[in-house]
Amino acid sequence: MARKPRKTKRAGQTPGLGRAVRTLRRQVLRAVLIAAVVVTAWVAAYAVVPVPTTAYMISERFRLGGIERDWVPMEDISVHLRRAAVAAEDANFCLHWGFDMEAIRDAIDAGAARGGSTISQQTVKNAFLWHGRSWLRKALEAAITPLMEGIWSKRRILEVYLNVAEFDEGVFGAEAAARHHFGVSAADLTPEQAARLAAVLPAPQDRSASRPSDFVTRRAAAIADGAATIRADGRDDCFAN
Repeated sequence: MARKPRKTKRAGQTPGLGRAVRTLRRQVLRAVLIAAVVVTAWVAAYAVVPVPTTAYMISERFRLGGIERDWVPMEDISVHLRRAAVAAEDANFCLHWGFDMEAIRDAIDAGAARGGSTISQQTVKNAFLWHGRSWLRKALEAAITPLMEGIWSKRRILEVYLNVAEFDEGVFGAEAAARHHFGVSAADLTPEQAARLAAVLPAPQDRSASRPSDFVTRRAAAIADGAATIRADGRDDCFAN
């Protein structure tokens, strides 16, 4: 019986290289799956648990020596501030699934003159990631945003956003902002005060709600008009009640 010719190694093939590549591939896949499970559990937990702190709050606490912050539930945040924040940052908040494609197209057309991030994207950045511009952060933001939208209600997204957003240097959340700027609780904000708080977003370190510049005053007036518009046309249905 004729013997089968023995297979010869291909030129340049390193013994064990294929095994090492397969092992590395399995390890990478395992790490990705573990990370996905951890992030999903983290997002699910924050759907019901108040966000204790964020990476940016931690860095500001170290830089400033302390921060002002008090978590309050949505029912203790004036509906005027809810509408003002949405009018200022994401008028179609109740209509999209995390990404406002029309706003993104407008941002692309406008170049660097404006941003296209929704409140959902900003909430992901603030609650789970870090500040600063990088492709890695944007990629993670794009991955986590639809996950969060699938688990959280719109009302919860806005509640977290208003509790972790910065309204002055080291002043985080609606309650601390209302007391810091106006000496009232977040529940008692007037429409004008709410519009002024929303007007400092997204640059609270350069703007003041209690000592508004001409720009902030004009922006607050425009936000108040926008808040009235989304109330009239029903674009506040997902968070107003």
